[in-house]
Amino acid sequence: MIRSFAKVLLFAVLFALPVVGQGPSKKPNIVIFLGDDLNYCDIGCYGNPDVKTPAIDRLASQGLRFTRAFTATAMCGPTRMQLYTGIYPVRNGGFPNHSRVKVGTQSIVHHLTEQGYRVALSNKSHVGPQDSFPFEIIRGMNVEGWREFMTRDRDQPFCIAICSSQPHEPWDHGDAAQYKPHEVTVPPFMFDNQETREALCRYYAEVTYLDEELDSCLKILAKEELEPNTLVLFSSEQGAGVPNSKWTCYELGLRVALVARWPDMIKAGSNTNAMINYVDVVPTLLDLLGCDARQYDFDGSSFKDVLLGKSDTHNRVAFGVHTQTNAIGAPETGYPVRSVRNDRFKYILNENSEVMFSDHIVVADPERFFFSWREAAEDGNLQAKKFVDKYLFRPREELYDLEQDPYEFNNLITSPEYSATVEELKQELKKWMLQQGDLGHETELEIIRKR
Repeated sequence: MIRSFAKVLLFAVLFALPVVGQGPSKKPNIVIFLGDDLNYCDIGCYGNPDVKTPAIDRLASQGLRFTRAFTATAMCGPTRMQLYTGIYPVRNGGFPNHSRVKVGTQSIVHHLTEQGYRVALSNKSHVGPQDSFPFEIIRGMNVEGWREFMTRDRDQPFCIAICSSQPHEPWDHGDAAQYKPHEVTVPPFMFDNQETREALCRYYAEVTYLDEELDSCLKILAKEELEPNTLVLFSSEQGAGVPNSKWTCYELGLRVALVARWPDMIKAGSNTNAMINYVDVVPTLLDLLGCDARQYDFDGSSFKDVLLGKSDTHNRVAFGVHTQTNAIGAPETGYPVRSVRNDRFKYILNENSEVMFSDHIVVADPERFFFSWREAAEDGNLQAKKFVDKYLFRPREELYDLEQDPYEFNNLITSPEYSATVEELKQELKKWMLQQGDLGHETELEIIRKR
């Protein structure tokens, strides 16, 4: 009799253990941790040989690393507003930087509050109006504020967006002395000189500082025993403040690092090539809670099956929309850029390519390296001139084979063998812009007229 009871007890215990992909016993807590202007490739687990990011790397080893995740806009405000609303920038209204979404637009705060959550935001906001983003606000990168919010009511699930200010320029946080200019590997998309190397050391120091901030958050989850039922999403936000990255539709601008950890639900140490867009995040969170996200007017769709290891595919394409109006140093005529990429190729449309591109780097060079590139180019350095001209002077159309040319150096737009690919991507982009109510340069000019 005792043996029979023991067998029944053992059977019950075994089958009560959580299984990867099995539904949680209660709604998970959610932590969204955002960097600020960080190239996806400038993290250890994404292949950077120099930068020190032990917390991000460890998180990736405990969860799922996305290799093809994207924002549709490489600027802070539009990126965050699409992430929180599930709606692309032109359609939600927040497509220029330092702007706001259309009145009445709902966000992750409304959707998760309806599901019984407390929802907070720590540190950087860069969204508006307040009615569309009614977060509980935690001022600064406040570790004790995070702890208090997370543990306030253990019977109520929480969602917190922790938004670091690093490594956004100026690059003055962290210990730059831990990186040596003569030892860093200058990436292929940057001109190699002393100014660039010194700037990289300052930038990498801020990336490491960001990593330490993430580590502080993860330690709270572990110490307060919140880790088992907390979904952590870490993302780099968008590209860094370097040429051909932020303020562009190039891969360095739009492609983001994205790591997800949820013990016993997400397979540790896994990777996926599924194409994920920021507008997919809110629909996915709702889907995980058993809520049909299709009832809302999202542009994104749930990638729950990817998250739980049941699929390795999601979107066919990723779109880009850049509005230079409202950005520091922008040309008076604006500089609208639109793009679309599939598994292999990217098509870019520069609708006002007749003017020189201009931005914060071009007019101010806050980290003191781009001006040195221009000086070298003027002195006859052909490599420097190549980098400078690519950034400042762009053709109306660009096409890149991302498999063969990941840093988008070789424009194939005039190659006859790719004419069918160009036409296919152009039609895809045209269809999307029509759905978004996006008139391209005319849409940007409307902002200029309303000033």
